[in-house]
Amino acid sequence: MNTIKSFLQDDSGATAIEYGLIAALVSVAAIAALGALGNSLDNLFTEVSNRLDNAVTQGVGTTTP
Repeated sequence: MNTIKSFLQDDSGATAIEYGLIAALVSVAAIAALGALGNSLDNLFTEVSNRLDNAVTQGVGTTTP
């Protein structure tokens, strides 16, 4: 009977579960932030690529003899 009482009163597993939930929430937040950063970088590199393409097409920076 004492073994069952001590098992029911033991809350050390609850602490591990709480840490697991905190880690999961931090992971979700990190994934969301990195996803937003990835989209921002994609837009930046697309803009740079477009501007370089336009510069090459218009002949910017070329010298005429």
